[in-house]
Amino acid sequence: MRFTISLQRLWPILLLLPWCFASAAHAANCEGADPEALAWLDKMGAGIHQHSYHGVVTLQRRENMHVMQVSHLVNQGVSSERMTQLTGQGARVDRSAHPLECVHPGHRLLQVGKDLQAGNCGIASQYRFVVNGKERVAGRAAVRLQIVPRDMYRYGYRIALDRETGLLLKAETYGHGDKVLEKFQYANLSYEDAPRGSAEVETVHQAEHPHPDHSAITAPVSKPWAVNWLPRGFAATDASAGVSGRRSYTDGLAVFSVFLEEFEHEIRPGEGVVREGATTAYTRGMSVEGEPVLITVIGEVPVNTARMVADSIDWMP
Repeated sequence: MRFTISLQRLWPILLLLPWCFASAAHAANCEGADPEALAWLDKMGAGIHQHSYHGVVTLQRRENMHVMQVSHLVNQGVSSERMTQLTGQGARVDRSAHPLECVHPGHRLLQVGKDLQAGNCGIASQYRFVVNGKERVAGRAAVRLQIVPRDMYRYGYRIALDRETGLLLKAETYGHGDKVLEKFQYANLSYEDAPRGSAEVETVHQAEHPHPDHSAITAPVSKPWAVNWLPRGFAATDASAGVSGRRSYTDGLAVFSVFLEEFEHEIRPGEGVVREGATTAYTRGMSVEGEPVLITVIGEVPVNTARMVADSIDWMP
């Protein structure tokens, strides 16, 4: 459901980062790479593995506001999260016993220390990271960071980090014309051990974190297909290169998935777009080498990016 997607899209920027940002940024000579900003990102990545906390957050998309209770527990080398919707229908997402040393493909794209030391900019090639002042969020002193995209194929972000712990306290996703698409922030926060009790809900989702080489196959198709164009810096998050009906990609901050469905009869060509906050759902009926298919691109990318990804799909030889 949409609530689940909204919460889970925040996790990639709460990941382990290397302890060598500040010095390595100069070594790579990346244009616009602010060593202070990269050091703060480093502290954010380390803090998520060191602190237990709980609080209430808000997620706003235009006039729609969701309120959620969030708890995060770090204990004996694993972390557990619980996110409970306090408004609307009510739902909960649980993620239990996630090993702290587990590194997913999106995590690796954010771990740019080795790239920078080797003279490569990594994700700093796709975004500029800049310290942009200070503010107060949930009663905590925070430092603001601006994450500016270097091309038109992705969104930008403004985030605020707890000055003491580096915890992400606030995040805004913005698009063309500096328009804010959605906004996440803590209303209150405690660093005491997170309580496991929560409000009663109708639906509970168990968040999965499968190995990339063992991704679930969804709607298998008759033959292999490929996405032949991706924005620079995006990489596959799974190994579904065969007849799986899904491909997923990330640049370390944004994530999107591509779905292909075959039809036995000719499909009417056309496209449809649904946008909610920073999430785009682009659907297109088209013919690939004379065969009717339905292509769907869903994720945190602009509509034109989704359209160009769909245009590039073809059957593999």
